[in-house]
Formats: sequence, C-alpha cells, structure tokens
Amino acid sequence: MAGSPQLDRFDRQILDLLQLDAGLSNQEIAERVGLSASPCSRRIRSLEERGFIDQRITLVNRKAVNLNLVAIVGIRMDKHTPDRFARFESAIADIDEVIECFLITGQDSDYQLKVAVPDMDHYHNVLLKQITTIDGVDGVHSSFLLRDIIKSKPLPLKYLDHR
Repeated sequence: MAGSPQLDRFDRQILDLLQLDAGLSNQEIAERVGLSASPCSRRIRSLEERGFIDQRITLVNRKAVNLNLVAIVGIRMDKHTPDRFARFESAIADIDEVIECFLITGQDSDYQLKVAVPDMDHYHNVLLKQITTIDGVDGVHSSFLLRDIIKSKPLPLKYLDHR
C-alpha cells in the first residue's frame, strides 16, 4: 500500500459503510455517498486491489448457531524457531473452532487464540485432542468470555493521513 494514492472523501465513506454493513449493494452504497453505480463499483474494486479491503464478511450471531462458549487461549511454544511457528500456524488454521489466532508478545504466551464451541465438553475435546497435540505446544492457559462488550467495530479511518 506504500505509495498508493490518498483516499478521498468518497473512498472513506465507502470504507465506513462497508465496515458497518458488508452486505450493502453497490447501488445502496452509491446512493449513500452520492455517486452513480459504475464509479462506485470501480472505487470499491480499486480499494480491494490496493489492499484497503481485506475481505467482506457477515458476522453470524454465535449463540444462534449454538456456539455458547468462547475461550481465549494463550499458547506457549517450546521453541522459538520459524519452522516450529509455521507448523503451529498451519495446524491451528485447520481447527474450525479456532476463529482467531494472533502471534503476540508481552505475555507468557506466544499465541492467543479465540475458540468458539457449544459448551465446556466440546472445548475440552478441542483442547486435548487438537490444540495440545500440535507439535511444539508447551503450555496452555484458558480464560472464558463472560459477556461480549465490543464484538467488532469499524477501524478508525482518521489515521489515514498519518502514513
């Protein structure tokens, strides 16, 4: 994205709208930002091509699909080698219940996972039969979500001019 042209007010408005509702049609976005459909569509495609839009997704209500328990899991690795980390990241990506994974610093963990399951029995199975069997996992610390305060919100675009 380095060296890409600055975003004008239309681009910013489009990004704001898509962050709030990725399901908006091109026509709805065009009307809300004051463009016709074709230029709006070209702008969205350009935002995708320039890397401003990673993906468009719909957030499903996890409780509506029986995912009533969310665990925040810290993973400590036995060795800090690129190969060990790559194998862990590849293996963890194959576990459906792991909905987020971050490589972190400043904690007693190397990775932090967000795991969504129906209940504690399912979490126990995912933890013992999938996560802890990954080569290199040396320690696990689990915390459980009590209540969603902020589930997902738009990124603040006010820092675009500070690049």
